Amino acid sequence: MKTKLTLFFLFLFSVASAQSPETTSNIQRNLSRRLSFTAKQEPIGQVLDKMSKAGDFYFAYNGALFNQDSLVNMNIRNMPVRTILDQMFDGKVDYKESENYVILRYAVNHLTIEPDNITTADNLYLISGYVIDTQTGRKVKQASVYEKRLLQSTLTDHDGYFKLRFKGEHKEVILTASKETYRDTALVFLADITIKPESYDDPDKEKGTVANNAIEELGISRFFISSTQRIQNLNIPSFFANTPFQASLTPGLSSHGMMSSKVINKVSFNVIGGYTAGVDGFEIAGLFNLSKAEVRALQVAGAFNVVGGSVQGIQVAGLHNDVRTNMKGLQIAGALNVVKRNVEGFQIAGLANMVTGDMKGFQTAGALNVNSGNKDGFQISGLANINSRNSRGVGIAGLMNISSRTSSGIQIAGLFNIAKKNTGFQLALLNFSGSSTGTSLGLLNFVGDGYHKISVSTNELVQTNVALKTGNANLYNILFVGKTFTDTAKIATFGLGFGHDFIFSKHLSIAPELSFQYLYLGNWKYSNVLTKFQMNLQIQLIKGVTLFGGPAYSFYNSDAPIGSSAKNYKQQIVPDKHHNFSGNNKGWYGWNAGITFF
Repeated sequence: MKTKLTLFFLFLFSVASAQSPETTSNIQRNLSRRLSFTAKQEPIGQVLDKMSKAGDFYFAYNGALFNQDSLVNMNIRNMPVRTILDQMFDGKVDYKESENYVILRYAVNHLTIEPDNITTADNLYLISGYVIDTQTGRKVKQASVYEKRLLQSTLTDHDGYFKLRFKGEHKEVILTASKETYRDTALVFLADITIKPESYDDPDKEKGTVANNAIEELGISRFFISSTQRIQNLNIPSFFANTPFQASLTPGLSSHGMMSSKVINKVSFNVIGGYTAGVDGFEIAGLFNLSKAEVRALQVAGAFNVVGGSVQGIQVAGLHNDVRTNMKGLQIAGALNVVKRNVEGFQIAGLANMVTGDMKGFQTAGALNVNSGNKDGFQISGLANINSRNSRGVGIAGLMNISSRTSSGIQIAGLFNIAKKNTGFQLALLNFSGSSTGTSLGLLNFVGDGYHKISVSTNELVQTNVALKTGNANLYNILFVGKTFTDTAKIATFGLGFGHDFIFSKHLSIAPELSFQYLYLGNWKYSNVLTKFQMNLQIQLIKGVTLFGGPAYSFYNSDAPIGSSAKNYKQQIVPDKHHNFSGNNKGWYGWNAGITFF
């Protein structure tokens, strides 16, 4: 083994790493774009918007990074974006690139790497040293030091000290030091173990996707991810690498070590659980999978999957799937599926599916489907389907369907349907809508700007009837009671019906109505059921007052023997001129007339 070699420092540097360079060489990276504009006493947020539009890219930053009301005076002529930002923020903000975004973060401090010992042998390098704050000279603890191509990393201790081993033949080793609120620093060690500092602007460091660190803020994730791993991800939030395979016992015991959350794998096996940057193939775990960025193809876990990015493919969990952005494909969970943005595909859950964005496809759940965005597809749930915006397609629920905006599809529920606006079809015991141009079928259909009519009528059988009509012209409900006030032939009745208005003009319409009613003749011992179809000609006299009348046909069924009605109640319901049908069924022609208010 060779002993400690002489260290040749050509240059040490500190510079922010750029993120996701354009893949085509003739396209300028965003920080290199040259802009020209003038700003006179303009808020800093407005100036950033102006730069964004001029350069055809976007800024991403925390609103607390700077006072957005601070006023800026600038006269820029053909100057790179990086130089403009340096002038605006006086070097206190770091800049990173990701696809079409420039990400701003607080980074007023600067680091440097001071090697302490470099030892080499056959296929083995050992490098140790310190990470130091260049302004204060203090050694920086819990800074990440890593070699991104070799996927080796460590954190500095309380004295700012680090040590890394590298096996194999390597032409060069590039160490990068990263720490939250500091600009990144890199040091290049050549094959002969000399150190080659250079102006560092590594285009690959930020290649890929800005991962969602929100995964580490979830209670379920914080339980399984160590504090060391969380610090590592704060220090180097946007570096990713791709490998064909990884295996883990737990998130801290992985074939990629502490860099496991920075690696996207083709195949990933996790005995208990694993924490990776993402999956572009297949991942399976005995209990859980934690994926920081995207998952493509197939992910299976005995208990739960948590993904900080999007999922495209199939995701299966014994209990719970949690996707922080979009889901496209098939998602199955024994209990709960949660997607923070949009879903396109199939969701199947034993208990509930919950989508914060739009849902397009198919959802089925034992209890609840909840969508905060628009729904366009098919929903089935044991209890309820709840959609906070527009709903298209079919919703079937054991208890209720709720659409907070427009329902333009079909709602079928055991108890009630609710929609702010119904332009489709509702079927339930109770249907409610703020407005409706669709059709509602149920015991009670209430439309906020629809029918709220009260009618008083008489017919050949019952002297006085009072009815409430709700719904709209397409289909309205009728709830009514009636009574004949005599001393010798009393009848009491109650029932429900349905009607439709054929409107010919403002003052003229025809309304066919079908009703079902029970006739009370002094006791409840017998069943006396009357079904009636009537055709009413309706003439509006003034707004809110309409006269109606027309022919009717009644179909009567009763198991009461002749003369069984109570004293003073009508004994013979069926008129002399009638039609006989099989059993106790009889029918006859009659009439109906009355007045409607409202």
